[in-house]
Amino acid sequence: MSDQFDTGTDQLAVEIRDGVGLVTFNNPSKHNALSLAIRQALPGTVAALEADLAVRVVVMTGAGTRAFMSGADISEFGAQRTTPEARAEYDRSAAAIAGAWSALSKPIIAMIRGYCLGGGLLTALQADIRIASPDARFAVPAARLGLGYGFSGVQALAAVVGPAAAAEILFSARRFSAEEALAIGLVNRVVPSDELESAVMALALTIAGNAPLTVAACKAALRELRRLPEDRDLPAVAALVEACFRSADYLEGQAAFAEKREPRFQGR
Repeated sequence: MSDQFDTGTDQLAVEIRDGVGLVTFNNPSKHNALSLAIRQALPGTVAALEADLAVRVVVMTGAGTRAFMSGADISEFGAQRTTPEARAEYDRSAAAIAGAWSALSKPIIAMIRGYCLGGGLLTALQADIRIASPDARFAVPAARLGLGYGFSGVQALAAVVGPAAAAEILFSARRFSAEEALAIGLVNRVVPSDELESAVMALALTIAGNAPLTVAACKAALRELRRLPEDRDLPAVAALVEACFRSADYLEGQAAFAEKREPRFQGR
């Protein structure tokens, strides 16, 4: 079964399918560019997905087959990224979006077709897992636009692909193929285009069927791993791990194993 809810703009669609929240960037006339409408809608939408107990996994993708997200809407740059005040407001908006994704305790999978450029690549980096079709193309074109690229974006990219690969992506501004992205660890898998959605949804449903408390504890540990050792909140991770052992789901997992059946986890 599936359900939909209003994000406040038709450029951002959300559908809930069997515990999976499917977030679609729906601006196909501009290759799903990250418009002002999408940027304004994202923080509240992601917070709603976090609060919805029926949602156990989030999948992000772009409408159509030509693009995941082509980046920020360059046609809006004149008004939004020219004066210091406008740039500061844009940066605040970007920080709010990044903060919302970072606060999401549920696994995120990016399903990537076509262009995944600039802000689109940064958006895909918010995912825990990235799966692409062979026609996916990745780039950060800032060096061809004269944009200053902030530390947080460089840090996020380097954390996934390493400093050397990040340097080539940023300095050259060239487009990387799906095969190149796979080789440097930017994506987990490359799947034939006609199998991409089924492969992503199969993985999402597998994760959604696992113990939510365990998955959340693992995601929290991975999040802390990306921080400096002195900034890691290891007691919080330990508390989540302990909650797993104290949960009804832990007992259910043991019972299902003994009875040779699929477990029915409730997240408590």
